[in-house]
Amino acid sequence: MQLSCVRAVVTGGVSGLGFAVAQRLVADGGKVALLDVNDDKGAEAVAALGEANARYFRTDVTDEAGVVATLEAARDFLGGLNAAINCAGILGAGRVLGKEGPMPLDGFARTVMVNLVGSFNVAKAAAALMQHNEPGEDGERGAIVNTASVAAYEGQIGQAAYSASKGGVVGMTLPMARELARFGIRVLTVAPGVFWTPMVDGMPESVQQSLAATIPFPARLGRPEEFADTVAFILRTRYLNGETIRLDGATRLAPK
Repeated sequence: MQLSCVRAVVTGGVSGLGFAVAQRLVADGGKVALLDVNDDKGAEAVAALGEANARYFRTDVTDEAGVVATLEAARDFLGGLNAAINCAGILGAGRVLGKEGPMPLDGFARTVMVNLVGSFNVAKAAAALMQHNEPGEDGERGAIVNTASVAAYEGQIGQAAYSASKGGVVGMTLPMARELARFGIRVLTVAPGVFWTPMVDGMPESVQQSLAATIPFPARLGRPEEFADTVAFILRTRYLNGETIRLDGATRLAPK
């Protein structure tokens, strides 16, 4: 699809990777609905992007009925819906057997609910609306882009919950793409490595340098705009479908 025609919902859209995607899409003439839970950052994001181009919707991605209602409202603002980019997520770090004992099950479940179930929840609600779009070139009606992580493949110690949630995102990509193909809806996933995000910004410089040193080339952390460029490439390249793209500078995570 042409980026100027993109009408997208972006979860986690008021900061980090999600906001970078929103910036890129608006810069290319698209419109975005920002789904997040931070009202202050939501207002700042809309001010930066322009009220004609963006609107913030407070959204719990794990709320089934709430997501359906939000996406309908977002479609009305956007004047249509042909893209959904899932960037909302939580880290959910913790050892299976930690100093305080075994990991509480609700911590594991919460990570899976937000990262995996939340992504599926938004994707299915978006697909339900996209299926009614008029088909474009090649019969395309929309695209869904999820965010996984390289931790889906080589999770580190303390990432059991996070890796499981992101591995689930990778695992559902192909079957969803196959199923939604008859509607002309593509489904893809990006698995980023270590990127500059608000979480990384808060780390000591020595830790940041240590992380960068583990990346073969380029030997630095990923930039949010590079993630946004990848999403833009996916949206405009119709022959991409059912795939997870690692965006990681060839890094492979060590055990810890």
